[in-house]
Parts: sequence; C-alpha cells; structure tokens
Amino acid sequence: CWLNSSDPNTPFPLSVLLQVGFFPSECVELINDKVPQSVTNSVPKPVSKKHGKLITFLRTFMKSRPTKQKLKQRGILKERVFGCDLGEHLLNSGHDVPQVLKSCTEFIEKHGIVDGIYRLSGIASNIQKLRHEFDSEQIPDLTKDIYIQDIHCVGSLCKLYFRELPNPLLTYQLYEKFSDAVSAATDEERLVKIHDVIQQLPPPHYR
Repeated sequence: CWLNSSDPNTPFPLSVLLQVGFFPSECVELINDKVPQSVTNSVPKPVSKKHGKLITFLRTFMKSRPTKQKLKQRGILKERVFGCDLGEHLLNSGHDVPQVLKSCTEFIEKHGIVDGIYRLSGIASNIQKLRHEFDSEQIPDLTKDIYIQDIHCVGSLCKLYFRELPNPLLTYQLYEKFSDAVSAATDEERLVKIHDVIQQLPPPHYR
C-alpha cells in the first residue's frame, strides 16, 4: 500500500504485491489468515518425540557397535573366500596360498588325471556345495564318493575362484605387458618376456 501513498485506503491488487515482495499490514489483513491448503502441506512438521527417541537410539547404536576385528574374534563375522581380493584374503587368513586352491589342486593331482579336467564342467549343485563349505571357512572332504564320481566339479571350483577375483591373477595393471609378451615373434623370445612380466606380479599373485 505504500506504493499508493495518496490513498492508503485503496491498496494495490494482491498480484502486484506478490511481484513486489512486500506485505504492508493493510494488505495482510485482506487475507484474513486464510492460508491455502497447498502451503500448509508443504510446511515441514516437527519431529515427534517418538521419532526423536528412534534417532537417538540409532546414533547410540552406530557409535557403540563392535569393530570388524572383534566380530571376527567372536566368530560372528567370517571372511569371504570367493569374490574377495587375493591379497586381502591371504592377509586375513594367514596363508601363503588360498586353502581352496591348495585343497583342490592336491585332489586333482591325485585323482584328476582324466580327460578334460579343466575343460569339462562339473554338476552345478556339487560346485555350489563345495563353494559354500569353503566360504564357511571349512575344508570339505573331497574324498567323498559324491566328489570322486564328479571330479570335474573340483576343477570347475578352481576356475570359479579365479573368475570371481576382483583383480585377476595376472592383474589389470600388467595386462598390456602380458599381451605384448605373448605376441613375441619366437617361442624363446616369448618365454623370456613372459618370465620377465611374471616377476613383476605382486607377491600374493606371484605365489
């Protein structure tokens, strides 16, 4: 209304005041506390006491939860074997070579001199059973009839372990060097180059 000082009793239309962005007392009285429903719905509601207690509880819970190391000591948390970084897995397990590979290769060298040991696939249910046991930090008895009769499931488990490594055995970092090495002109040159690249592998991968 201050824009029309000559006649304070004749205020400007509300649309003009909205554009100006100023609400004198005379103009505010025209609304008579009638706030549109859309405006009231958009106003954030205060947090109730019930929700406030829940938030406090969650904060306390997050601060007081045990560390990963304590959960391992209690046997609550178990490290994965499949799909875990090779170096991290060996560090956590204290082994030089993953137990799953050691057990499987020893079994294959003793019982797996058959055609296509790493080419043919084993029965899926047997592979998953073995995987579950190794992931549960157990060493399955591979001499059971179910595995002796399906030797290919052990070879398939080895391939599955390598396939699920986040960083492959020959590592992403050395991929180009391995590619160049196998492209050498002669067998002798190829052998020298591959040997040189293998020496550059990280210790867990090299072993």
